[in-house]
Amino acid sequence: MKRSAEAIWQGDLKAGAGSLTSESGVLATTPYSFKTRFESEIGTNPEELLAAAHAGCFTMALSAQLEERGMTAKELRTKCVITLDPGTLTITRSDLTLAANIPGGDEAKFVDAVKAAELGCPVSKLFKAEIHVESSLVV
Repeated sequence: MKRSAEAIWQGDLKAGAGSLTSESGVLATTPYSFKTRFESEIGTNPEELLAAAHAGCFTMALSAQLEERGMTAKELRTKCVITLDPGTLTITRSDLTLAANIPGGDEAKFVDAVKAAELGCPVSKLFKAEIHVESSLVV
């Protein structure tokens, strides 16, 4: 299985601008620029997209891990924060914060499932940066 997206950039780094388009059409010439990446202008940027990808992938992987352990979540809510070191332009961390509502959930099985999802998620495997997961369970 392969998925694709395309980036188009015009101009220099600081004054230039680009757009991102995904195969599915969810991103359709979505603008991005230096200001959306390194300042606070409205628009997307690669780190935001990586955060969405990691949050989505981890959450799906956790759902599968919970199912293997006989649990089904009422809701899994994951926020991901990607840290980019502006000096080295290196992604240094991916912090996942998980809130899980699993009626009748088992704490030990939950912790085991979270760790398995953290290590097994394809996006986690992609990052060379430290990956950190913070989770909470509502039973």
